[in-house]
Amino acid sequence: MINRIHIGNLAYAVTDDILRSTFEQFGTVQSAVVVKDKVSGRSKGFGFVEMASEEEAATAIEKLNKTPIEGRTIFVSEAKSTGPFPSDGTSSPRRGGGKRHFNGNRGRKFEKKEANNAE
Repeated sequence: MINRIHIGNLAYAVTDDILRSTFEQFGTVQSAVVVKDKVSGRSKGFGFVEMASEEEAATAIEKLNKTPIEGRTIFVSEAKSTGPFPSDGTSSPRRGGGKRHFNGNRGRKFEKKEANNAE
């Protein structure tokens, strides 16, 4: 098990401090972060907590999963690793489709074929 915990279905009112104080009941919290939208600054409804040990993380997951915080039932689980990211920032492991050019027939001229009526 990993020390990093994912918390889903957070109320928008939950802050980093509320998240930290909730998890401190079960051990030492190294970090507690509610993920926010870059543009609006509003919570995205999930966050991460990093505990000092695997045992503390396991206890917190067991005790807090499906419990209410700020009026919403939270879902607590082990955070999944997405794998290593390149340190040079050139690419990410999540790649979308390539450049797709659906230009139709732009720039092409087609000759109209006439039917030969050889009667």
